[in-house]
Amino acid sequence: MLVVEAKLKNGTPEQYQRLDEAIRTSQFVRNSCVRYCLDNKGTTRNDLQKLCAVLADNKKTHWVNKLNSQARQSAADRAWQSINRFYQNCRCSDTWEERFSSVQKA
Repeated sequence: MLVVEAKLKNGTPEQYQRLDEAIRTSQFVRNSCVRYCLDNKGTTRNDLQKLCAVLADNKKTHWVNKLNSQARQSAADRAWQSINRFYQNCRCSDTWEERFSSVQKA
């Protein structure tokens, strides 16, 4: 399940702040999954789901636990889809090594 948008009309500043925190946390989980996949070759979709649980239990990232598990798993799923789409685009091009090496350098 993908969360596309959240609507909040006439909300209090506290509600808007919590919504922003949830969005930032989701982006953090997604970026962590992408980084984990780049660092560890052969990562599967299940590994990213397990990483969500590790991030939630980690004392350094205790605020990730405030986001419910379905939202964390949705962020990991979006990360997997973006990684998969990237590799498919690279396979379709003639200069796969050139494109992938430029991403690895960054």
